Amino acid sequence: MFGGRFFAQARLIPVRTVSAAKTAASIGPALAMIALQMQLSEVTGLVRTNVELTGQVLTSISNEQRAELTGLVATIDRAIDQAREIESVPASLWESVAGTEASLRKQLDLFRRNVGGHVGKIDRNDARRRREYLQTNAEAIFFDSFALLDSLKAWTGYKALQVGKARDAARDDAGEARLVDVIVRDTRTEFDSALADTKRLVDSLTRELRMAELPGRDTLAQSLTGKRKDAKAARQTSARLLEAIQPLADVLHPPAPPLKAPGAVCAPESLDLKPYLRILRWFLDDEETLRVLGFPDQLDGPGSISAILGGAMEMLVASKDKVEAKTLVAVTDRRIITAKTSAFLEQAEIRQDIPIDRVRYVRAATTQDKSARLAIDLITRDENIRWIFHTDIDTTHVDALAAALAESMTIPDVERDALQRRPFASIEAGTKGESTGTRTAQPTEPAAAT
Repeated sequence: MFGGRFFAQARLIPVRTVSAAKTAASIGPALAMIALQMQLSEVTGLVRTNVELTGQVLTSISNEQRAELTGLVATIDRAIDQAREIESVPASLWESVAGTEASLRKQLDLFRRNVGGHVGKIDRNDARRRREYLQTNAEAIFFDSFALLDSLKAWTGYKALQVGKARDAARDDAGEARLVDVIVRDTRTEFDSALADTKRLVDSLTRELRMAELPGRDTLAQSLTGKRKDAKAARQTSARLLEAIQPLADVLHPPAPPLKAPGAVCAPESLDLKPYLRILRWFLDDEETLRVLGFPDQLDGPGSISAILGGAMEMLVASKDKVEAKTLVAVTDRRIITAKTSAFLEQAEIRQDIPIDRVRYVRAATTQDKSARLAIDLITRDENIRWIFHTDIDTTHVDALAAALAESMTIPDVERDALQRRPFASIEAGTKGESTGTRTAQPTEPAAAT
């Protein structure tokens, strides 16, 4: 209303008739209820998958905790349905749910902390410990993830009702109109943040379940079933879990297309790349581009080969009749991933994940042994690595690998400054020590005779 006259009308309309883009472009106090309803509709679809999963697969969850949350969700759902039917939020309807705010906030905060704790554990750099955490805490992760969606659904519904009530009061109170904007802003922020945490957690769970089919992999389902000796049963359970969680995972994070081989592949022509690409896809982030794949020889087991000792190692390799193992090197626009091929195919185990900005120097060379094979020396911030390739691998592809790495060669100013200061600091420390030692060694004069 303006000047005592109506100049616009805000009413509840079916969400399906409003495109997200159109609503986002014209959002304001009059359309706040529609925006929150769209959020609510989105979460409702996700929680529907939650019910399917927890009902069909997981059984030993906290029934009492679940019952409390389910009761709150049902109360808000019922009030939302009534508000939609009458296209209003009268005082009596609002009073029926107004007292639930503290309980709803408690549930939302509880499961946000739980999910945040899980995300913190799986975000660490140690891949083995991350996998062990997923396996050990699988059931708690499932429950907390879906409980967060339930509590988010209920909280968003509550806020939608609050907006409806404030919108009605805004006709006579400008403060209520401003409150609508504040509620919409804060609810949107909480919604996006909670959904992002849930997405990251569900992504990790989905990836772990997919890895269950690998022959050497201890599966997440083994921790759920307790049947660590029954690999077949565990893999069947993993398949059921994956089937149930996949719809939710796809809504939260649309699946990426199959990974294709890059233009440069440093490998024998007979090597089948499909198994490597299928597993590697699980580790790449959105919009991350695979640039080069390489399969150099691995010279001395799990450790890296120092470029400084390259000549001695080449002599050792030349004396061997058979290569012990192979290494996978995947270069993306963000990082360098290395793995022992057997561990990668059997357990999806990655050895190194080196950010591309840690590359300091790259050199392409030819070994000095009789085989005269191609080699690449990579010096990162923390280590020296040497990769040597079979003679039957295309030279241009090895050069492409070196070129892709060389694009990132740089040394940050802070590292350069630290290196430049080191000799001066050492010299200065030596001078001080020498000076101090001279003073200490000076004999004291004898006391004067009396």
